[in-house]
Amino acid sequence: MHTPQPDSGNPERVNMGPGTDLTAGVLGGLGPEATVDFMAKVIAATDASCDQDHIRLLIDHNPKVPNRNQALAGETPSVGPELAAMAQRLEQAGADFLVMVCNTAHAYSDDIRAAISIPFVSIIDVVMDELSTHSASRVGIMAAQGCLQAQLYQQALIQANCEPVVWSDAELATFMELVYRIKAGERDADISSAIEKLAASLAFSGADLLISGCTEIPLFMGADNSPLPLLSSTDLLVARTIALARQQLPLTS
Repeated sequence: MHTPQPDSGNPERVNMGPGTDLTAGVLGGLGPEATVDFMAKVIAATDASCDQDHIRLLIDHNPKVPNRNQALAGETPSVGPELAAMAQRLEQAGADFLVMVCNTAHAYSDDIRAAISIPFVSIIDVVMDELSTHSASRVGIMAAQGCLQAQLYQQALIQANCEPVVWSDAELATFMELVYRIKAGERDADISSAIEKLAASLAFSGADLLISGCTEIPLFMGADNSPLPLLSSTDLLVARTIALARQQLPLTS
């Protein structure tokens, strides 16, 4: 059973008290700025008065992992072995548990878990834990093509007795164009407005809550400019990572 965590568009600073911290291993670089955003939010959300108060992160910032969307579409080989190798390196370096700053890459969770003996914390599970504290029945999924193709959130939502609401093919194509622009370093104002428009389309289709299921989205849209209540996968993973590292929550496989 998953342990619900409080949602926050901007993670609150977490004071877990004294104790021996665990080390979090981060599979990152998928993409680079999303990983930096995650790290910055971990630092901002940790109640610390000096360097030593922060949690230890071991990060394999590996942007050389091939395109996950293309791999899931069958256009390129599986990236599971590369992610598994990253996980093994982090375990060998001393990580007590692993997280991954990419929703789509969670399609390869089985490859990761099979390669390690420490827990891998799924960002999908973390989001669903939070969703269980809400009364939403129709949930809009803002996610990349590979994530949607792998049905990561759709299956989880159906199991939670929620109806998934997804974009049309044309809207998804628009979102993917925006994602690749973000990954290319573009920061034009029209990207933010376009993402907000795509969020509004899910609201128009009947969603009563949104999942920000792509770690590039928080670079442009958060709870403050979302048309509906928003569960940010990045922010929820930040809160869970801190809580596990501080040992406020039990660490289970």
